Amino acid sequence: MIQKIDGITYLNMLRAGAQRLNENRTAVNDLNVFPIPDGDTGDNMFMTVNAGATKTAENADISAVASEAAREMLLGARGNSGVILSRIFAGVAKGMEKAEVLDTAGFIRAMKAGVKEAYGAVSAPVEGTILTVCREGAQSVEETSPESFEALFDALLPALETSLENTPDLLDVLREAGVVDSGGAGFVYIVQGMREGLSGLRVETLSSGNPSAQPMDLDAFTEDSELEFGYCTEFLLRLQRRKVDLDAFDLDAFITWLNSVGDSVVCFREGSIVKVHVHTKTPGDILNHCQLYGEFLTTKIENMTLQHNGSHGMQALKLKNNKHKKHYGIVTVAMGRGIKELFTSLGCDVVVDGGQTMNPSAEDLVKAFDAVGAETIYVFPNNSNIILTAEQAAQLYGDADVRVIRSKTIGEGYSAISMFDPDAGTVDEVEAALNELVQGVVTGMVSRASRDVSGGEVAVIKNDYIGFVGDDILVDEKTAEDALDKLCEKLRAENYDILLILAGAGSNAAAAEKLYDTLSTRYRRSEIIMVNGDQPIYDYILILE
Repeated sequence: MIQKIDGITYLNMLRAGAQRLNENRTAVNDLNVFPIPDGDTGDNMFMTVNAGATKTAENADISAVASEAAREMLLGARGNSGVILSRIFAGVAKGMEKAEVLDTAGFIRAMKAGVKEAYGAVSAPVEGTILTVCREGAQSVEETSPESFEALFDALLPALETSLENTPDLLDVLREAGVVDSGGAGFVYIVQGMREGLSGLRVETLSSGNPSAQPMDLDAFTEDSELEFGYCTEFLLRLQRRKVDLDAFDLDAFITWLNSVGDSVVCFREGSIVKVHVHTKTPGDILNHCQLYGEFLTTKIENMTLQHNGSHGMQALKLKNNKHKKHYGIVTVAMGRGIKELFTSLGCDVVVDGGQTMNPSAEDLVKAFDAVGAETIYVFPNNSNIILTAEQAAQLYGDADVRVIRSKTIGEGYSAISMFDPDAGTVDEVEAALNELVQGVVTGMVSRASRDVSGGEVAVIKNDYIGFVGDDILVDEKTAEDALDKLCEKLRAENYDILLILAGAGSNAAAAEKLYDTLSTRYRRSEIIMVNGDQPIYDYILILE
């Protein structure tokens, strides 16, 4: 029987949890209440927990491991489910504070701290979600007082599964779709894996399998290129007693030195491990200096010309002089070459790759904020599943006043940015005005139905094209063009001055042109604009202003 666990065991449990979720993340993705192929909860939760499992160094001190893993999850969080998951583990880490090892009573206290942290992170907690599953699971084991960790998890898992099965009783949208909560399901898989990780059998780390990752373009830096952006340099440094007095090591002075030789510094210490992220043109000089204090556990050096043309999918990040910031900047999230170009033409400083099925992490957004180099940054998530991540990134970023505008669709973000006036008042007044602007926009979507849906106002047939606004399905047609045509009728498009239509990557050019002619003839008093947005999933996006 295992009566106490240390940091090495806890990290093994996290890795096993990530592995079990990875094996089942497609099943979690498929627990989608809306009948289009846009489920990404499993991917988001896996990449969040895996960030903590892969980037955390092994340490016998459970407090140090839990703290570092939670920090990495906060940075790696994607989507609402990922953010809530990262907050659960952040609370667990707080509950483990100063503990070298933990017994079952201590672990239950940490679980309760995780529940409290997660509920506190959501402005309007909804029952029937991962929050409920986590809370009811923690309550169930508190009442059993298990003597071993095997007994604790053997009591916890059935309680979690029962709570998950009951989520449709608490949320009408789940009951109508005939599914359980996807976030809760992902959490159950993680806990199942953590139970397996107790065995002591070492679990290897996994690659993220990030669906948004793109192949690196090695031709972006040739034999004739000049190093303009420098290197993104990251490492874990284990301080060595033979080299430095651990108690006297001055982290603030160390950070000051890093800022003098590099930029975009993120540095923190957990026990005798110092984690460093810095942008520099001379990574060798930094590594040589840091080796005066200890030895490296991990190192990663990436040429940022390649890094940001490839894996990060955003405009190349230039090294910024933080002493000379511009007054304001704009960061937005979008996917599709045409849509990104549209936002850039409106004056956005950085367009982060992302949207449905490809939510950026908090760290992706933090790096975008850093690239802007502004005193105030306005962020437009353009997706309801990215708002929490953006707010978390804003909390983590300390070098600017970051204001998250709660845009839930591409249409809301487009309309607000096109009307953006930084001189309209104070930062608070500008933020309020932008949040008011996003309320007055109608955004319709057209996508192929992934399953039949009956019982609603519109009968949906699998593989038909549905037109919808938010969660309201308004039309079902055999072609995407007919669906958009009927959607315009339903939304009384004649009452709007502008109809902006973004054609998706899967749309047919000839059919789109014919649709444009049809709408232009019918809505003569409106300005009809059709742009090749090149977005996935949605054959057409309709923005009415």
